[in-house]
Amino acid sequence: MAGEPPVDVVCLGESMVTFLPSRPGRLADVPAFERAIGGAESNVACALAAAGHRTRWVGRVGRDGFGDHLVDTIGSYGVDVTAVDRDPRRPTGVYFRTAADRATDAHEVVYYRAGSAASAMSPATVPYETLADARILHLTGITAALSDDCLALMRALTAPRSGRPLVSFDVNCRPGLWRDGATTAGPVLMELARGSDLVFVGADEAEQAWGLTDPTAIRAALPEPAVLVVKRGAAGAVVHERTGPAGTDTVVDVPAPRVDVVAAVGAGDAFAAGFLSATLRGLDATARLRHGHLLAAAALTVPGDLAEPPRRAHADRLAALAPTAWGTLQLGPGWTGDDQEGRTP
Repeated sequence: MAGEPPVDVVCLGESMVTFLPSRPGRLADVPAFERAIGGAESNVACALAAAGHRTRWVGRVGRDGFGDHLVDTIGSYGVDVTAVDRDPRRPTGVYFRTAADRATDAHEVVYYRAGSAASAMSPATVPYETLADARILHLTGITAALSDDCLALMRALTAPRSGRPLVSFDVNCRPGLWRDGATTAGPVLMELARGSDLVFVGADEAEQAWGLTDPTAIRAALPEPAVLVVKRGAAGAVVHERTGPAGTDTVVDVPAPRVDVVAAVGAGDAFAAGFLSATLRGLDATARLRHGHLLAAAALTVPGDLAEPPRRAHADRLAALAPTAWGTLQLGPGWTGDDQEGRTP
């Protein structure tokens, strides 16, 4: 169609090579690791591309083997990687993690990302034209924590600008990445969220960053975005959407299906991808939340960050279930296959 943007979603941020443990246990005890990729924004780009959308990942990696692996792997999902910059002086970031649930004390993660190529992203090194020719620009709070230059870039991208794409922002509060933890992170993440059009935040993240957990209180503190999605883990998610005059919201609360969890990683990125996919398709708030839950369930039922999403017809069929049937839906490993259905007790 004439005048249509060449891509649906541009995702900007750091992607790293991830080393997944060969078995459970402390990092000190794990004998071997399997190489994978990780990065909130590239995860969203890959999930959206696998779901049939045109996506571009914009990032910066080293001119090294790990950078080659990231670009090749992300590109293999059908993501446009032509705008990825290769830095000859700075390395590609890597990290190691244990198999334990991220929410438990047994979970360990060690990052080797200080001084990474991605930390050199700035308004000077990321041309705006690589970001603006899309329907949606997706960002996360992780990028803002990487360096002062990255924060300057995030501030530039969330500032008012004529003709900008819809700006989607996942708060992704990671206190360990910030100097002075949540004390530093909270005000910056609030500032960036206020400049965005669509905001995702977990209730646990909102408590860390702003001391808030109730969706209504979070909305009161963050009235500017047209759409605010508050994720509550297994309890579901709530969307506040401005549909009338300023201050008038439609509020929709959708429970999450029960999931037989394999690994509790990647669900937040997958949820964002599902919600954005449904947004691009013009679906209503309930369907957007349900598609977010379904892609999150796909990620939760595989070992790594990325999962093959269900075919669109399969996801649409599940998203259209009556409330009672949706409430009894249970999803386990393999549910995304064409011949699989959710179990209802």
